[in-house]
Amino acid sequence: MSADIRITDVIAHPLTQTLPRPTVTSWGQYSEVSIVLVEVRTDAGIVGVGETLARFAPKAYAEAIETLLKPRLIGQNPTDISALWRSMRRALSGRSGGMLFEAIAGVDIALWDILGKVANMPIHRLLGGMGRSEVPCYAASVNWGEDAFMERELDRYLEKGFPRIKVKIANPVKDACRRIALLRKRAGDDIELCVDSNWAYSLEEAVEVGRALTDNRYFWFEEPLRPEDEAGYEELHRRCATPLAAGESNYTLDQTMRLVSNRTLSFIQPDVARSGGISETRRMAEFAAAHDVQYAPHIGMSGIICETASVHLAAAMPNIKAMECETDESPFKTAITGAAPGADRQKNGMLPVPTGPGLGIEVDWEAVRSLRVS
Repeated sequence: MSADIRITDVIAHPLTQTLPRPTVTSWGQYSEVSIVLVEVRTDAGIVGVGETLARFAPKAYAEAIETLLKPRLIGQNPTDISALWRSMRRALSGRSGGMLFEAIAGVDIALWDILGKVANMPIHRLLGGMGRSEVPCYAASVNWGEDAFMERELDRYLEKGFPRIKVKIANPVKDACRRIALLRKRAGDDIELCVDSNWAYSLEEAVEVGRALTDNRYFWFEEPLRPEDEAGYEELHRRCATPLAAGESNYTLDQTMRLVSNRTLSFIQPDVARSGGISETRRMAEFAAAHDVQYAPHIGMSGIICETASVHLAAAMPNIKAMECETDESPFKTAITGAAPGADRQKNGMLPVPTGPGLGIEVDWEAVRSLRVS
């Protein structure tokens, strides 16, 4: 098919769902969550789909996509992804980040989907490919709560056969440290455990928690401090033997460079639906690879499009550690396409890589309309 095609429409679909069971982190309890699906249409009949991380107020994101970004895209060739990304970034002045970059992410993923369909190739091959047919993943997550509750959560993932499992921790510190030891004992020595604290701690608290993690052989300590506290991360790295992981709060490569280039982080975790889409996330992952830092895609409470784009990136990047595999029974993962969510497709902690063109999935637009916020 000729690559001389043009964008005819960009449609943002704000979607909201009530979670089948709440997600509980140090930030609180989440019972409802949103995303925005981005549909990019062309005069060749090819349609690309992307996803924007829009946990709350999805209609605001949809308006930004259709009023700020769409006028810069109509009539343009969708395969000129780099040029279109730069044009979208100039829709607003000021420092990089925020809703604009999450909105760009949804469009960018859709453009890569179109490019793959034009080339009749899966995105991971367009990105260079590593010849992988599957990628490692970890279960997310054991929710924060009382001891017995967290033990039940852990057992659920062990029964699903996950060899790697993430645990949510919060305050008080003494409870976090006790549960870190409790879950290690319950999981046994052969299961890889990591924790995510969602910025719960001060530096001194993080040092104390870090000792418990080291004593119990956890393989990373995720987001112990607020993301702006780069000096705090550097000090924690000096005082904590457990490897540090962060990056889901970063929007662009420049926000990633300091803690990667000085090896404060051992794992970088950009979210493709936040960090400018496939284009910018790829730059982050490749920069990390150049500094011997491993890549671990963040998914969170997102949908099947974010998850699938992350699988393509994980398959193509040389420094993949493992990608997040959310196990919630979300219609964002189970109803939007005919593809089963990763939690149902993984086997022994490995996810198969899509082989079809583009993202390799087809969207059920009737299901999208049923979730759309009016």
